[in-house]
Amino acid sequence: MSVTPIPATLRRQISERDRYLCCYCRTAEKIIGGEFTVDHIIPESLGGSTAANNLCLACWRCNLIKGKRIVGPDPLSNELARFYHPVEQRWLAHFAWIEDGLLVQGLTPTGRATVPALRLNRPKLVASRQLWIAAGWHPPQE
Repeated sequence: MSVTPIPATLRRQISERDRYLCCYCRTAEKIIGGEFTVDHIIPESLGGSTAANNLCLACWRCNLIKGKRIVGPDPLSNELARFYHPVEQRWLAHFAWIEDGLLVQGLTPTGRATVPALRLNRPKLVASRQLWIAAGWHPPQE
């Protein structure tokens, strides 16, 4: 949970910049039926600021799962890698949609560390993606 309140104008700016998508799992806010959170990419407890370059839109589940962590093991090398930074990095440089948008695959150490740590292919999310794909709502256009 954020210590510093995020002003409504900054929240709106982040939502617009991030195209109302969770910056991690790429779920669209409009198909969830509720507001997403604004995540401190680098948590305040680790020195992160409440500035636009350290904030991103995140669904509640991704935000909760990520918590205060910023690194995790790359399953390929078992070395620690920084998690994906949505403001500084491009999603498509680190991840790809596979199985017609059903699953997220990590392409780099950052992507490979982020996918399991944030559980980007958690069963309920994958089941939801199946429905969203059938409706033409997923995957989002990058």
